[in-house]
Amino acid sequence: MLKFSKANAKTQALANDPELADYLTDKRKIYSLDLLSGYSCPHAKQCLSKAVVQDNGKRKIRDGKHTQFRCFSASQEVQYTNVYNSRKHNFDLLRNLHHDDMFYMIDDSLPKDAGIVRIHVAGDFFNQEYMHAWYAVALNNPRTLFYAYTKSLRYWLSVREFPELWNFVLTASYGGTHDHLIDEFNLRSAKVVFSEAEAAELGLAIDHDDTHAAKPTLRDDSFALLLHGTQPKDSDASKALKALKGKGSYSRNKKGATSMIV
Repeated sequence: MLKFSKANAKTQALANDPELADYLTDKRKIYSLDLLSGYSCPHAKQCLSKAVVQDNGKRKIRDGKHTQFRCFSASQEVQYTNVYNSRKHNFDLLRNLHHDDMFYMIDDSLPKDAGIVRIHVAGDFFNQEYMHAWYAVALNNPRTLFYAYTKSLRYWLSVREFPELWNFVLTASYGGTHDHLIDEFNLRSAKVVFSEAEAAELGLAIDHDDTHAAKPTLRDDSFALLLHGTQPKDSDASKALKALKGKGSYSRNKKGATSMIV
């Protein structure tokens, strides 16, 4: 069975939105299904990072040659063994299956009380069959809302040929190898910005709590995300992150360290 994760601080905020709260009636909950960052992201570019296991068994972050800002979830996988193992477990189970087997694996593993599911806090749609499997899961579970960010834009385009599902909401994530398809096909998108001023210049609202990403009524409206996660030392991203500390998308974790709620 796949391992679904319960809502984190950011996704839990979805319950405060009236539109999204409708999916959480009857004590239904918020979950995510996550895969290994980088390894499951075939079209990542500017955010490409991986947790690499060393000869001594410890994990180390490895950025891609085009990385401009480090993937926050890859950093989590370096820091937390249980997080790494859970995401690796899911990716290993799914990566070699065909469409029907993927569908049954996901559908059978879906928590019975799932009201909202973020597909991939970590990871992405690693092939077209996998994207189609999630579409089929959403079709089979109309009372559950599924939403995702993706850089696998060609796979999304293949799904756009199917009837639109109100409970299957996708956002194109800038910074991948196929960014040109966003404008070409007028895809709803999210762009990581280094400051609130940059978002204002682009004319984009900042989504601080994933409500913009998840709400079906906003499925055609693009938005911005503030930079988050641990960044390479002395990089432009690390300098921008220091300036952002204390902004609306940030809070203190249980140990008192300041971090992005993601």
